[in-house]
Amino acid sequence: MSKGYEMVFAIINSGYSEEVMEAVKACGATGGTVINARGTANLEAEKFFGISISSEKEIVMIIVKKEIKDSVLKAIYEKVGLSTPGQGIAFSLPVDEAVGLGKTIEE
Repeated sequence: MSKGYEMVFAIINSGYSEEVMEAVKACGATGGTVINARGTANLEAEKFFGISISSEKEIVMIIVKKEIKDSVLKAIYEKVGLSTPGQGIAFSLPVDEAVGLGKTIEE
């Protein structure tokens, strides 16, 4: 399995960041950062998805090892996905380097 890290982003309705953290910690993640945000979805998007979209959002960012990324994304989807009150989406991006985690991370 390749070494490396991924940054997982979860964009959820405000107030659901604790549910995200509970789900990802069960997969082996150790922590995350929460940013308050505001969504800009319009009525057409609400009709397309068949849900009402809250404008108040939270973005949870979590750096995880590549080998647990898939389980982390699945856990987020199951706990706060679009069909839940959290109405969340999640995605990941590769992390090439990072500092401040006790040591430099390099692939």
